[in-house]
Amino acid sequence: MLPERTDVLIVGAGPTGLTTALTLARRGVEVTLLDQRETPAVTSRAAVVHAYTLEVLDHVGVGESLMARGLRSTRFAVRDRDRTLVTVPFDRLPSRHRYALMVSQSVTEEVLTGGLAEAGVRVLRPYRLTGLHRDGDRTVADFDGTTVRARWVVGADGINSTVRELAGIPFTGPAGSEECFVLADVRVDSALPRDGASIFLARGGPMVWAPLPDGRVRLVATVTDPPAEPDAAYLQRLLDERGLRRRPDRVRDVLWSSRFRLHRRVAGTFRSGPVLLAGDAGHVHSPAGGQGMNLGIRDAVDLGQTLAEVLAGAPEARLDSYAARRRPLAHEVAGFADRLTRLATAPPSVRPARDALLRLVSVLPPVRQWIALRLSGLHQRRSR
Repeated sequence: MLPERTDVLIVGAGPTGLTTALTLARRGVEVTLLDQRETPAVTSRAAVVHAYTLEVLDHVGVGESLMARGLRSTRFAVRDRDRTLVTVPFDRLPSRHRYALMVSQSVTEEVLTGGLAEAGVRVLRPYRLTGLHRDGDRTVADFDGTTVRARWVVGADGINSTVRELAGIPFTGPAGSEECFVLADVRVDSALPRDGASIFLARGGPMVWAPLPDGRVRLVATVTDPPAEPDAAYLQRLLDERGLRRRPDRVRDVLWSSRFRLHRRVAGTFRSGPVLLAGDAGHVHSPAGGQGMNLGIRDAVDLGQTLAEVLAGAPEARLDSYAARRRPLAHEVAGFADRLTRLATAPPSVRPARDALLRLVSVLPPVRQWIALRLSGLHQRRSR
């Protein structure tokens, strides 16, 4: 049953909404978290939690629990078929987390939900937001005839955010930025090491090969017009066309597969009065580099901390500062992901020069460290 009133109403119980709620609950804020799905998703897009994200999850008390469920990846390789162009090690990161944690998003959500339950908050399901309007000092949210009056409303409801639409916040991006992706969790016979992830640069687009716990591998590839549920034969063709050539992977089992399309977009603002955005509701971009969920979780902790300060008596202008901090970071991450994609799809005439440049990068430790900081998100530490 929904409460009549709440201090903070969060719509969307993915990683961003869960983390926002947990950050607030740990600070004693009254929070209500709703989701329109009847049950949590058991499949997921994201498969990596980077070092800076683990640091912020440590602050809300779930870092250790998540680390126990994941696989530590100590390096990231950029490959062109059998050639390793660049290896980016994580062992010199300025963090206690000198690795990327490979773990399914569904597991990340389980851990966050458990932490939230310990803080006395549970996800209320299924409730579909149908309206938002102001009434005095409160925002009234309508859920198919049932209303909740909230001081603040957080849209953490993803790419097709109802909160964003009802608040009238534009969501725009460059023309022609639509991309289509295949995702799959598979079991493969592979010569690739399981202590690191790889991105293969191929003419057809990048393909990410990332180890997961229990012997699984996550594949993510930019493609054109894939089937709704790519089967073993389709995924095998991707591996044959983009992966190792001399000792190619062999798909043994497809545990889950899907496709999705997206445009690169960023919300016009992350705050409209009492309505605030975080995660995919505010920014969407290529999954290259595994940055999307990580940026959303970091949005969530920043927003949760800022909202708690405002509710404790700090000036509301701090929420404008939240919006001003997060939007540039969204543009920065989207641009970084786009550059990875352009590297992969360089035309044949440019590929020798590209590969030579990347091999040069591979022998310059400061440049490799710069890439590691970008991937890990640690270069953003100074942003709050």
